[in-house]
Amino acid sequence: MGRKFSVRPALTVKGRTYKGLRGFAGKPFHPPLTDIPVAAYVFAALFDLGSWVSGNHRPRGLFLNHAATYVLVVGALVSLLAMLTGWADWHRSSQVGTQARRTINTHAVIMIATSVIVLVDIAVRVRVDDTHAHTTPFVAVLSVLAALLVSTGSTYGGSLVFDYGFNVETSGDHPVWHESETDVFPGHEGPGAT
Repeated sequence: MGRKFSVRPALTVKGRTYKGLRGFAGKPFHPPLTDIPVAAYVFAALFDLGSWVSGNHRPRGLFLNHAATYVLVVGALVSLLAMLTGWADWHRSSQVGTQARRTINTHAVIMIATSVIVLVDIAVRVRVDDTHAHTTPFVAVLSVLAALLVSTGSTYGGSLVFDYGFNVETSGDHPVWHESETDVFPGHEGPGAT
């Protein structure tokens, strides 16, 4: 009976080249760091819309308003790391004059604009007095705009990987694509290599 799962090769960093802020070969730092801000900004928009619709006199409106604030702050904090590692990818992995670099530039501008809107959103929330237990229309608009922008920007980021293969370290002819019951670890040739 053949094996059905391979776990260890995906989790190991042994045999992978360390590339500083860019991460390890085949395990970059930037993509997983982007998941938290993307999810946070989308959830914040949903929470704010729910709060706005709930109105000022319902506990649900206050709860959803606070939930949106918390996820926005967490998303903004993690986005600082995502921006730092994204800059490292842009600086060290892309060449001027290429489609990949132009796409990275588009991705970066959209994500920077998103971050500015999120910071304004957080600042407005801090300044709003307690008479507004629910999300105000202005804050809801900021949150929805941030969610739309982060979704658009992440589409460009995904295109870099899935359309252009940006920072992808292996090819389709890697030994993991050959029929075998032996796990292939990073930095190893695999079964049948000469």
